[in-house]
Amino acid sequence: MPKITVRRFLKYLLLLPFSPLLLLWWLLRMMWRGWCRLVQLCGFKRIDAYILKRFLTTYFFMIVLIITVAIIFDFNEKIDKLTGTGATWKEIVFDYYGNFIPYFSNMFSPLFIFIAVIFFTTNLASNSEIIAMKSTGMSFRRLLIPYFLGALIVAIMSFVLGGWVIPHGNVERLAFENKHVKKRQMVDVAENVQMQVDTGVVAYISFFDNRTKSGSGFILDRLSEKRLVEHLTAETIQYDTLADHKYSWTLYNYRLRKTRGARDFISAGQKMDTTIMMEPKDFFYSYGQQETMTISELDYFIARQRLRGSAGLAQFEVEYHKRFASPFAAFILTLIGVSFSSEKRKGGKGTAIGIGLALTFTYIMFQTVSSSFAINAGWPAMLAVWMPNIVFALIAAWCYKRTPQ
Repeated sequence: MPKITVRRFLKYLLLLPFSPLLLLWWLLRMMWRGWCRLVQLCGFKRIDAYILKRFLTTYFFMIVLIITVAIIFDFNEKIDKLTGTGATWKEIVFDYYGNFIPYFSNMFSPLFIFIAVIFFTTNLASNSEIIAMKSTGMSFRRLLIPYFLGALIVAIMSFVLGGWVIPHGNVERLAFENKHVKKRQMVDVAENVQMQVDTGVVAYISFFDNRTKSGSGFILDRLSEKRLVEHLTAETIQYDTLADHKYSWTLYNYRLRKTRGARDFISAGQKMDTTIMMEPKDFFYSYGQQETMTISELDYFIARQRLRGSAGLAQFEVEYHKRFASPFAAFILTLIGVSFSSEKRKGGKGTAIGIGLALTFTYIMFQTVSSSFAINAGWPAMLAVWMPNIVFALIAAWCYKRTPQ
């Protein structure tokens, strides 16, 4: 890689106004050189760079190959719904498939990383490259370092994408699916809503229309030491969407009764602006809503709904723990894949790839079944989500132990 001289830098500087991508390319180039220098200082050798490069290129090649096939099958299956419901090609390409690709790539990342490890390492073993590495004194534990570094890169990328980037794209993807593919009607009306909006504060709304952001039959009770101290009622309630802060409501035809000891103080009026710790979106659960929230939003939403005593939080808790468990699976499946495919077998590549695919689909099926137990059978969400990782971590330890060191 050529050195950056003063002349070359001035040349880049002159070309910068004409090519905005040049600055990005130059920054990426400098970051790559810094990364190479860092790994060299950490004892990273050329053979490690070779393994890491082949591992990551195989991983991304698998993503491109399998996702391309998935898009073809998905489009062929939904072609009538995609083209016959008024969806424009811009919506199909950018709103749907533009968010379809990162969502499913990240969802099946354990599958891609496992197949990549099996495929690449089997090639090394069949070409006797691993035997040559071990003949120089490289142990199996030392061989795992570039694999685990690759797994770390994939895990960090998967964690960041799944935790913050993909949820924003899921908003557009699910909206497109609900409108054009599954044709789900948006639920705009809620009845008999009761929730705890704050400590000791319980709200009740008889009817709420999300289109107008207004409701009727509103009651707000404030409790202190299990005693009712305030009872507020209103004929209608309106959410102020133009307010400078959240939770701003306007009550019409209200009546407030405050209890102080043995005395009651009653007041009434036509209109009152107040702050109540709730929003219209708290009254509605939409399909796939948990997939549109970032990790911080999920954590806040779960804590808030628990305070309110809401039911049906299992799917949100499962999604929250999946954001941490899925990236961790990259290390487990990498260890299993290298252990299985680092030796020559009589069946050649086919046997190793077959075993790898069977284990991968077993992991995905186990993950799906255990998650459904948390949602439908009341299992603790954290246990249900991490159970596949725990079981396969034991399998990985057994594979590592039986592999010649």
